[in-house]
Amino acid sequence: MNVLDKINFPDDLKKLSYKELKTLSGEIRELIIEVVSRNGGHLSSNLGAVELTIALHRVFNAPEDKFIWDVGHQCYTHKILTGRKDRIFSIRKKGGLIGFPDILESEYDVLNTGHASTSLAFASGMAIARDRRGESFNVIPVIGDGALTGGVAFEALNNIGHVKQKMIIVLNDNKMSISPNVGGISKYLNYLSTGRPYIRLKEIVQSIFNKIPLVGKSLVTGTRKLLKLLRVMTVPGSLFNDLGVKYIGPINGHDLKEMIKVFEESKKYDFPVLLHVVTEKGLGYDPALENPSSFHSSAPFEISNGQFKKKGTIPSYSSVFGKAVLDLVEKDRSVIALTAAMPSGTGLDQVQNKYPENFFDVGIAEQYMLDFAGGLSLGGVKPVVAIYSTFLQRAVDQIIHDIVLMKIPVVVGIDRAGLVGDDGPTHQGIYDISILHSLPGVVLMAPKDENELRQMVFSGMEYKKPVFIRFPKETGRGVEIKEEFTEIPYGKGEVLREGNDGVIVAAGTLVYNAIEAAEKLYNEENINLKVINIRFIKPVDGELILSSIGKNKKVITIEDGVRKGGFSSIIRELFISEDGGNFDLLPLGVPDEFIDVASRTELLEKYELDVDGIYRNIKDFLK
Repeated sequence: MNVLDKINFPDDLKKLSYKELKTLSGEIRELIIEVVSRNGGHLSSNLGAVELTIALHRVFNAPEDKFIWDVGHQCYTHKILTGRKDRIFSIRKKGGLIGFPDILESEYDVLNTGHASTSLAFASGMAIARDRRGESFNVIPVIGDGALTGGVAFEALNNIGHVKQKMIIVLNDNKMSISPNVGGISKYLNYLSTGRPYIRLKEIVQSIFNKIPLVGKSLVTGTRKLLKLLRVMTVPGSLFNDLGVKYIGPINGHDLKEMIKVFEESKKYDFPVLLHVVTEKGLGYDPALENPSSFHSSAPFEISNGQFKKKGTIPSYSSVFGKAVLDLVEKDRSVIALTAAMPSGTGLDQVQNKYPENFFDVGIAEQYMLDFAGGLSLGGVKPVVAIYSTFLQRAVDQIIHDIVLMKIPVVVGIDRAGLVGDDGPTHQGIYDISILHSLPGVVLMAPKDENELRQMVFSGMEYKKPVFIRFPKETGRGVEIKEEFTEIPYGKGEVLREGNDGVIVAAGTLVYNAIEAAEKLYNEENINLKVINIRFIKPVDGELILSSIGKNKKVITIEDGVRKGGFSSIIRELFISEDGGNFDLLPLGVPDEFIDVASRTELLEKYELDVDGIYRNIKDFLK
């Protein structure tokens, strides 16, 4: 019988010996590898946090004690140990477990997470509320070194150290976010984790003692306790101590005995402490250990060799975006590419590898990145930013106040825009249209395919305005990508299909679904619709739309985003202002609700944005 078979809830861990706990670590790793090899998911981060999670649940008493997982993509072991072991193979599948903590899924999940750097702020509030209510449970945020670069983490640390509330902060230091961490904080933590001040002092002491005749070697042997004390004194984590948070570490994050001992000791403090736990991302599976970035958010793969199962020849939109930026850099060395800890995910690793001096990875710091880009532009260079739609939300003030208000030319590629498969509600890219379309002077484009994306990147540079280009995560359609750059006429859409029974105005890659649905309506219902690829969500080509509606004034909008405040709202406002509102509108998009876990194909089907769904809705609308 495997040790894992004995474990259903955290209390079961308290009955195990250290030997059994070590065996359990290996069995959990094997299970996680098997699950992710089938479903895809966050492999590297989860493999690195196995012992850490076991030690936490062994020492503390969840759900009374509150674990707050920053980002949350390292929570698979936590889910396995908290009553969800039998459902773990459903993770990231329709109707299954979410790949992040979810308060609706389990009482052991204290907080929904998915975006980095939020744990300390929530923990601070929970600790204050606990004390006000006269309760005594432990609050334990677990934050990675990558998440520590986020500004809100330091805002929280500043207040935690000031208020001095009882809290146990676990800093999971694996030197990674998705890609290797960058910046001063990463270097500082590396300085602490390697114990360099201690090592240097130890070398000096040993050198002096060894030079003493006869007794030198015996003095070295006899000073081990002194050297241990020196290690504590010379690796103090002064940054955290100066902020008012007691630093303890570094701690071997894969040594269960050491962690359990330190966690037990940490309970006695009635002020905030930070436990610096050093782990290895991908530990236990060589391909993930050797290439943790590729296995961060992994596609399904073959366990035997680590080869990903889905590898087509059609490039992803991210790859096309990155290649377009690379080609622009080669033509003009004043072009600078920026990303927030996602060079490979956004395709900008192509620039990073070939022209590192034209590339900046600022870490998990989206607000800084947008202002940094604005400064670059004001300084006379040409910034191109790549950011996931869900993380663009974290820099709304910078977009409005610092970029758009001053009309600063910056090109922003909004990756993972629209419905995003597998990751659930925290990673959907369905709000960017509603956020951006109301801002004066913004240019918001959506390409129908990968070639149009390439031309939009080039065109965005030429417009010399705040330009945003939204595109999905998936691979493209396999259309021919023209190497020569061609500027798209500013603010102009294009008619892709003629018809006189109404007009479909579609945005982005759903244009092709609109065309196929229109063809089906014509062939099966003798309904002949015009199809417009709007290209510019803002400024919208009102002249083209108004001249295309015909006598019936039947308009269908299709967008990969929320309807409320989205593209359909733009069209509705256009007709009310220009045509007196005398028209019929069918808005197809995402309703006013959060998105469950499912694949993108399943989500498009659910919200009737696939070909058949569009066909049925238009058929009913027109008849």
